[in-house]
Amino acid sequence: MKLVVGLGNYGSQYAHTHHNMGFLVVECLASRLNVKFKTRECESLVAKAYVNGETVVLAQPQTYMNLSGVAVKQLLRKYKCDSKDLIVAYDDIDLPRYDIRVRQKGSAGTHNGMRNIIENIATEDFPRVRVGIGKPPLGMPLVDFVLCEVPKADREQMARTIEKAADEIEKLLCLT
Repeated sequence: MKLVVGLGNYGSQYAHTHHNMGFLVVECLASRLNVKFKTRECESLVAKAYVNGETVVLAQPQTYMNLSGVAVKQLLRKYKCDSKDLIVAYDDIDLPRYDIRVRQKGSAGTHNGMRNIIENIATEDFPRVRVGIGKPPLGMPLVDFVLCEVPKADREQMARTIEKAADEIEKLLCLT
């Protein structure tokens, strides 16, 4: 059993924002696995795939970003997963725009959603795929930056980066 959680904010107004990179990555993975997010459970939208005899649960917490840990804790409990079976995909302002970093464990850095997950599950010991969104333009408040739409001119590059992040998750899942 594997649990892949993409962080974001629910609602169409957030669909193409910097802060929804995690949602977009797990949506890409769901498309590749030919599954849809139809089920609501554990304060999340969930899609399930069966790959090489193993269940892979994809989840998009519906708690808003800063409370993502509440949903992740419930999902881990429901599916009887260990933290090492968890993979989290999320945006990161501390990485250059459209860079990807994969880590097996670590701190939350500046990301409040990750901080909430770590607080709720009481460990930093789980893999994560970080998608760089870069720093906000000078003078722009961070919250405005992460919640603004990615410019249309950047959407093609964003789509390529989302594909690469999904590739990294497939490697972690040993699907490739």
